[in-house]
Amino acid sequence: MNLRWLTLILVGLIAALQYPLWLGKGSWLKAWEVDQELSKQKLENTRLKARNSSLEAEVKDLKTGYGAIEERARSELGMLKQDEIFFQVLEEAKPVATPLSPTAKSPAKPPVKPN
Repeated sequence: MNLRWLTLILVGLIAALQYPLWLGKGSWLKAWEVDQELSKQKLENTRLKARNSSLEAEVKDLKTGYGAIEERARSELGMLKQDEIFFQVLEEAKPVATPLSPTAKSPAKPPVKPN
């Protein structure tokens, strides 16, 4: 009987020691969740670094060269240089065939003249 109590006490102590490891404040579960959040944040940081480098290159181009400024003035503001000719090419509008509704009557056929 004495050995049985000793076994129960040792099992209880082991369970008490394991509780913080699995379910406590610094548990494996919490560490896994933090690791998942860290992975997501690293992906977001990589995406933002790529965006920032693109914006940085654009700012540098705008500060140093006139090509980017002229391109933006043309595309966004519709501006032209002096003595520059603007051509606008319009595509022909293709007629759109609309199906007849079931209630619409078909067009009348012209009468056939006998010879």
